[in-house]
Amino acid sequence: MTGRRVDQGNEGKRVALVLGSGGARGYAHIGVIEVLEARGYEIVAISGCSMGALVGGIYAAGELPAYRDWVCRLDYFDVLRLVDVTWSPMGAMRASKVMSKLESLIGATRIEELPVPLTTVATDLVRQREVWFQSGPLLEAIRASIAVPGVITPVHRGDQVLVDGGLLNPLPIIPLVSAHADLVLAVNTTAHSPRPVTLDELLADDEPDVAEPRDDARRDVVGQQFSGWMEDVRDATRRLLDGLSPGSAVEEEDDQAVGRRAWGRLDMILASFDITQAALAKYKVAGYPPDVLIEVPKTVCGAYEFHRAEALIRLGQRLAMEALDNYEGRKHRALGSTQALVVESPKLPDEGETGGP
Repeated sequence: MTGRRVDQGNEGKRVALVLGSGGARGYAHIGVIEVLEARGYEIVAISGCSMGALVGGIYAAGELPAYRDWVCRLDYFDVLRLVDVTWSPMGAMRASKVMSKLESLIGATRIEELPVPLTTVATDLVRQREVWFQSGPLLEAIRASIAVPGVITPVHRGDQVLVDGGLLNPLPIIPLVSAHADLVLAVNTTAHSPRPVTLDELLADDEPDVAEPRDDARRDVVGQQFSGWMEDVRDATRRLLDGLSPGSAVEEEDDQAVGRRAWGRLDMILASFDITQAALAKYKVAGYPPDVLIEVPKTVCGAYEFHRAEALIRLGQRLAMEALDNYEGRKHRALGSTQALVVESPKLPDEGETGGP
């Protein structure tokens, strides 16, 4: 999947693609793109927010296969090693390690140079409004759009303080309303579900040879709470920076308690952000209904479970196939109904005829 596919014969299959925010659940975007291409659809415009901006930008730059290969090889501890804690009051992490990897893929690519028109969305905290990136460095646009407030440090551009676009618009449909496309397809990865549903449940009938490999020990590890491992990272960093030696049992207990409270707050930030985005996405869909809506339940995994790429990509593939089956079925039935009306329409009387006895 190169992001440069152009097929002049794709009549009725030109797609304007909206990729929403949602952290690790955004890996499902990769599966959606793969199914679109496999079915002969041409992506002619992309709008993305947060993880959607990242995947959309990487795809438009033609580097999605390399990115997919990288994320599918990340395990739980690889993700841990990507965490770079900072003591900035504006965020807990810098995301510099992740951005270094992205830079190795897309370099100094500019948005206006991309073969597929792209809009990424960030939020300006100073002016309290959306910021659309449609030109300029792609790397900066992605970095601004993924800066979850309080978690990843913001991007400063002039007098702007730019953070995650999901704060105001987690599913940016509006930038594509005027796109020259046959259909708008939106992927909402913060969707509500009637009941909490897990990733394992949704992929329960996958073939054994493609099921996510895990032994019991690994299952225990990946089941740990985000606050737990972040607490360990922060504690180790604090000791390194402050040159602290192990103190008394009381001191250590107090220190751990402080850590738990701090990273418990971080968990609350992420959970609260998820809830807000889910509600906002519903309003966006109601205001500008896409032709095809793919919804990934926000309960399938935590926003930070970036070690589950392979399974989330498969989920995106499955949901995309179901949604496109429904869409193509509706089109086929509508076409059949139109043809039936033409065939079965009664002959109108010629001019001058009364149609009576």
